Amino acid sequence: MTHDRPEEMTEYSLGALMTAPPAPEGPADFDAFWHATFSEFGTGAVSWRHTRDLTATDTHRVSEIRFDSSAAEHAVAYLLVPHSPSSARRGLVVGHGYGGRSAPDLDRVPADTAAIFPCAPGTHAGTHSRFPSSPDEHVLAGITHRDTYSHRFAAADIWRAATVLLEIAPSVTDALDFSGGSFGGGIGAMALPWDTRFRRAVLDVPSFGNHSIRLTRHCTGSGEAVRQHLRAHPDARAVVDYFDAATAARRVHIPALVIAAVLDPAVDPRGQFSVYHALSGPRRLSVRAAGHLDGPTGVLSDQLALQHGIDFLALPDERLA
Repeated sequence: MTHDRPEEMTEYSLGALMTAPPAPEGPADFDAFWHATFSEFGTGAVSWRHTRDLTATDTHRVSEIRFDSSAAEHAVAYLLVPHSPSSARRGLVVGHGYGGRSAPDLDRVPADTAAIFPCAPGTHAGTHSRFPSSPDEHVLAGITHRDTYSHRFAAADIWRAATVLLEIAPSVTDALDFSGGSFGGGIGAMALPWDTRFRRAVLDVPSFGNHSIRLTRHCTGSGEAVRQHLRAHPDARAVVDYFDAATAARRVHIPALVIAAVLDPAVDPRGQFSVYHALSGPRRLSVRAAGHLDGPTGVLSDQLALQHGIDFLALPDERLA
């Protein structure tokens, strides 16, 4: 390893990854900061409006909406509601990767589920935002202060999207779940501890886990932009520590499934497993052969992870102990 280019190890043995590293402590006022953020953005009504209908499926009406983002701008979300809304038994908020989204993932939503797919501030190409859409820029936007950092608003919009979904489909109030991968997995871990409406969660190849580990090696994801930025601006590390998915995961007490990869060029596997090790509630682990990988192996890993997440959210409560 050199100062200019840390060792680029992307694959680790499962045995090594199953040994829990020291858990990041986080700032002394970590909880107070996030409770205040939830009080500011996660409570009360959220204004929203329908913008257009999309092609329906055999089981769901599909639409696009705009809602008032925590970032004081309009956010886009996609809704799937069963044709008979009262038949919805489960609710699902779905986070996305740093590629953003331009449509909902129809294959994630079972027939008995009402779902919302929010776009994090700045990530939807058709919406004006003060946050840039490029992952390398978005991950640094507002990083000079914890109150202005992009990830604060991305997490807050998870809560706001949940509020919209529960207004539209109140029958799912007692069975609201979260699922997110990569960027969405890490942001989900940050959002979940403070919002007691969520029942269980799936975090697939979660990013932003354990910065003390994550920032030690070169990667192909947004973490590289942060690593380079902190070398030039070390004071920003104090801000980043408020947005560590592993620190937040220590406060997650609901049943959660982490799907973590042993090989991943974009998100350090050690950070992914750190999120799993940190969880405080009933937890399950599904191990991927690879994450953020093109080609047949990557496609198969994605497909298996998707099914594992769907199966976990469908489990009866007595199977989660």
